[in-house]
Amino acid sequence: MAKTALELLKKHWGYDSFRHPQNEIIEAVLDGHDAMVLMPTGGGKSLCYQIPALMKEGVCLVVSPLIALMKDQVENLREKHIKAACIVSGMTSDQQSNVLTNCMYGGVKLLYVAPERLRQRTFINALNGINISMIAVDEAHCISQWGYDFRPSYLTIGEIRQHFPSAPIIALTATATPIVVDDICTRLEMRNAKRFVASFYRENLAYMVFHEADKRNRLLRIIRKVGGCGIVYVSSRHATSEISDFLNSNGITSGYYHAGLTKRERDMAQSRWMEGRTQVMVATNAFGMGIDKRDVRFVVHTYIPSSIESYFQEAGRGGRDGQRAYAVMLYTEGDIEKLDKNINQAYPDADTVRAVYNALCYHLAVPLGGGENEEFALDVEAIAAKHSFSTTTLWAALGILERDGLIYLPSKGEEQSTMMVTVSRDGLFNFAKTNPQYAPLIETIMRICGGVFARHTDVDEALIAKLNDIDPVQVRFMLERMDKLNLIDYKKGRQSQTVIFTAPRCDAKSLQSGGVDYAVQKQHAMQRKEAMVEFIRSSEPCRSIQLLRYFGEQSDRRCGWCDICIAHTKQQKAEVETKVAQLLAQGPMTIQQLLSHFDDIDERLIRSQVRSMIDARTIGIDRDMRLYV
Repeated sequence: MAKTALELLKKHWGYDSFRHPQNEIIEAVLDGHDAMVLMPTGGGKSLCYQIPALMKEGVCLVVSPLIALMKDQVENLREKHIKAACIVSGMTSDQQSNVLTNCMYGGVKLLYVAPERLRQRTFINALNGINISMIAVDEAHCISQWGYDFRPSYLTIGEIRQHFPSAPIIALTATATPIVVDDICTRLEMRNAKRFVASFYRENLAYMVFHEADKRNRLLRIIRKVGGCGIVYVSSRHATSEISDFLNSNGITSGYYHAGLTKRERDMAQSRWMEGRTQVMVATNAFGMGIDKRDVRFVVHTYIPSSIESYFQEAGRGGRDGQRAYAVMLYTEGDIEKLDKNINQAYPDADTVRAVYNALCYHLAVPLGGGENEEFALDVEAIAAKHSFSTTTLWAALGILERDGLIYLPSKGEEQSTMMVTVSRDGLFNFAKTNPQYAPLIETIMRICGGVFARHTDVDEALIAKLNDIDPVQVRFMLERMDKLNLIDYKKGRQSQTVIFTAPRCDAKSLQSGGVDYAVQKQHAMQRKEAMVEFIRSSEPCRSIQLLRYFGEQSDRRCGWCDICIAHTKQQKAEVETKVAQLLAQGPMTIQQLLSHFDDIDERLIRSQVRSMIDARTIGIDRDMRLYV
């Protein structure tokens, strides 16, 4: 018997009711309508296509830009006993074939793919043998050249419509301006799409922006005052460990996260924070996508994000439980100057991108027409040195090639570390006695590393860290010190970056970036930067109002909690106190008579300030309930 949407929600997700406007979106898709969904981070967008997918016959094709996020979503769905799968770069032909076969015979209800996959004729031909019930486009802002995270590979998604004309399309994003929403609908060839725009207003989230030279000590004060768990966003990978060490040394438990860590290290840091074993996660913007921790009390940016969209999405990870939370940005004038520099570095010219593509293919010996779906070890420093690129320029160009759908840069892997004890058992135990902080580490090594006295043995720093409830970086530091003391021979595993060619090598001269003009993209980035700078420098009307207007939502309601509103309230209180004293100097008045002299200030604030003045004995109240000085 077919289950209703509410029954599926309860069965698989454990919720008793939908949030607005989830139910309306689900009904629209089930009725065959295209749907454009704009819902802030944490609003439950994924349910809007996952539940219809379970209710419709066939397979829901989900297009998503990030492989790591796809894998996480598939794993989460499977844990809920939902048939989901993904096809990603790096899978063998047999693995891909098995997934597609399962789609044909009912073994999969949701199939996740990257947009590059839709360029492959063999994949499209395989889809034609599958009953595609609907198409979901996640992070749909990536299709718009006006968007803050434009990806040219998304431009081909609209062409899928001709293969499955009866399948409704649902496009979902958390951050899009009105012009981006219109562009999404046009490029996806959506037919009279029903638009669902949830309010961007977060009444429990206080946005605060401070010009601050001493960011570290201000950060300490914020964390100690607010309490609870939080996220601190920093501008570089190096800064994650620096700030984390600073917090730990000041009694605040902290871990750090960036894309350069191995998957095990990232997973370890994330799980410790999710479980509450560390209070603060210090991270680059690589952290947060797909994370649903509801009790985040603060999100602090120690730099200026490149766009309001990025800032709003990251700040929105605070206070998802509905309780008071704070989104704080600390900046200096130097941070504003860095924004221009970052944009110039992020958009190398077309000739540079072509030169990097040529150098990459030459270095890896990839022939014209070859390389598709092959994975190669990538030594960025070697390519940069040989071809006279800066590593910054090289990474930026590789990022453009990845967004263009020509290559994929997986997260770094790591070769296994090994170690061998080079002293006797007694020598090792004597060291543990005189250095008790090493005793738990040594006991763990003895327990899990068999044969370590006789030969080099694999050592899993992440596992040792987990068993001792410390950070993997601390484990490495301790092992390196023991190595220097000639107690062990420790060979630290090296990180290895790889690259996967997601399309056959083409002639670099023919690279057209999907018809994308990166000079225009750079101009759009500069416009977003200017909007960000205007936001941080504004002193009126209210942070929430500014953000709402940026996303096309009109409101004049002050939040009352942001730095601007607090400053405004302080100013109004001073004005009220001065005017009350002046009025009462003319003679006693009742509170109603007093209120009649104020037109543009909230009555609650006036009454509150009058009570404060009475408590401070600045004014008095007689038996006839008249105020006097």
